Amino acid sequence: MKLKIRKGDTVQVTSGADKGKKGKVLEVSPSRMQIKVEGVKVMTHFDRKDGQKKLEGFFDYSNVKIVEKKAGETKKKAAKKKTASKNA
Repeated sequence: MKLKIRKGDTVQVTSGADKGKKGKVLEVSPSRMQIKVEGVKVMTHFDRKDGQKKLEGFFDYSNVKIVEKKAGETKKKAAKKKTASKNA
């Protein structure tokens, strides 16, 4: 299944402990259908070298809604430019 959420999009959490929080998508895992959002589902990780760290965890992409898409070209516009440059 194709995910409509991409890295860099701004999303809002619609369910769970962090409901209502907004953040930027840091990472997308299409095979597991999960995403990682900045400042949401923050977990404590202990590393022997660095000590204690706060890291974001993955959660299901269905628990968010898109607030703002990442600025940039869509695939259709990029494909049109590519074919136009080949034809010229």
